[in-house]
Amino acid sequence: MKPITGIKNKWLVYSAAVVLGTAALASFARAEPVMQTAGQVAYVSGGVGTESIERLTAQADEFNLKLVFALNSGEFVSGVKVIITDDKGQAVLDAVSEGPWFLARLPVGKYQIVASLADKAERRSVNVGAAKLMTVDFRWAAN
Repeated sequence: MKPITGIKNKWLVYSAAVVLGTAALASFARAEPVMQTAGQVAYVSGGVGTESIERLTAQADEFNLKLVFALNSGEFVSGVKVIITDDKGQAVLDAVSEGPWFLARLPVGKYQIVASLADKAERRSVNVGAAKLMTVDFRWAAN
């Protein structure tokens, strides 16, 4: 391979690298949260940054359960393990949240939610309806 010589050629290579790198980062930053499924449950998580929150807010009408994860101080957290079981004790979802917001579309029914952060589990019982988005907050003490 022939080395690149001359200031003009080096500047062109550098400029192209900057443009391509910036375009790749912008594309990544604007990527839509990816909806996933586990059996009959569709879910998506995120909420790190204003743009992510706006995208999740725009998608919220597709779901009937919203979980919000934070410390008692109000600082949002991510990496929360979420296990949702139905009224028969069967796990319908076992996932890790990629941000402080976790949206799920569950069949109508009663559920137990266990959200764990750093081996500290919080439990909630919910009765999920078909249409209205139910918001459930989880808070943990700071370590």
